[in-house]
Amino acid sequence: MTFSLRPAYDDPRTAELVGRLRDYLDGELADYERDRGLIPTSRLTRADLQPVWRRSRQLGFYGVHLPEEYGGQNLTHTQLAALKEEIGASGRVLAHCVLGDMGGPLRAGDILRHATPHQLETYLLPLIRGERACCFSLTETDAGSDVRSMRTVAVPDGDGYRLTGHKVFSSAGPFADFAIVVARMAGTGEQEGDKPRFSAFLVDLDSPGCRVEDGATPMSGEHIESDIVLEDCHVPAANLLGEEGKGMRIALGRVTTNRLLHCPTVLGATRRALALTLDRTRTRTVAGGQPLLTLQAIQHKVADMATGYYAARSMTYAALAALDEGREVHTEAFMCKLFVAESAFRILDEAVQIHGKEGLTQGNEIEYLFRKIRMFRVLTGTSEIQRNGIAKLLAFHH
Repeated sequence: MTFSLRPAYDDPRTAELVGRLRDYLDGELADYERDRGLIPTSRLTRADLQPVWRRSRQLGFYGVHLPEEYGGQNLTHTQLAALKEEIGASGRVLAHCVLGDMGGPLRAGDILRHATPHQLETYLLPLIRGERACCFSLTETDAGSDVRSMRTVAVPDGDGYRLTGHKVFSSAGPFADFAIVVARMAGTGEQEGDKPRFSAFLVDLDSPGCRVEDGATPMSGEHIESDIVLEDCHVPAANLLGEEGKGMRIALGRVTTNRLLHCPTVLGATRRALALTLDRTRTRTVAGGQPLLTLQAIQHKVADMATGYYAARSMTYAALAALDEGREVHTEAFMCKLFVAESAFRILDEAVQIHGKEGLTQGNEIEYLFRKIRMFRVLTGTSEIQRNGIAKLLAFHH
């Protein structure tokens, strides 16, 4: 893999998809956002998002990774990663709607495998078509890194279950029709040594006893999170996803793959920051009228930034290639998530420094990217959790 801020691909299929995706992101989608006056901190509505889901579906991007029977192109992980990288590099506010990250087929992930014909027909096929949207409700205020300490409970009740609990950080909650909720089965995990059992449910967000509240605003300033509050909310038995007691496995089933597939999006955003920074160092002049890039201190900074990006990208695509070959990449996924998160943060920190006052000003893209990238050291598993995982695997498997 060579270094480039606008990668080209030898694989004809990847090259064609990336080319078309860039055209859409830089052209039609950019115009759509400009016409609507959308910025990262806009309060997005379903009316903003749904046309993009449908247009992306028409163009073949929405759910492109899925098997052909679901209208996708059965992409390899490497091919999907190349598209996710372009999403991150585009600078578009609604980029997360194009492949289906925001409440769509990418968010639903692997649950298609566990769905009954009824669940496919009612929930998941409409989701793939861009007609419905979902959010994933796992995290609670006191159950973040330790998801097993969750308090949301499911009580069997006649022809279904009654759910009670409070979920936070449900991304896409403001636009979703239903949630994939993981809850502890009542009567399990309450005594010392008693293992909790978890189940996953498809919960209609307009059900009696279910409330969608404004979630906390993350430091990126985006309004895409909700709290899902359940108070004795009845869920029919037909909405149990997979088997009772297997909910955590379903929720975390794709965790290694997801951990890896978050990396290309962050690498894309980092690539954009690097390109913006290089532009600035070429056009911004210092005393004597010379460009910033003539200063050796700046040259060394951009050299380190580019090298860190190249290293992080190389290891990510190496791990994805191994995954596509059917190899186990648990250790590598932890390593990539850790290294990409930490490297991207260092690169963005330097980008802010080089941009000076503009880098500190809200409304400047570098300032926004810095906040967005900072979150990745915590989201989808903190850097400390990744280190724990690496150390454990090194101790027991190597």
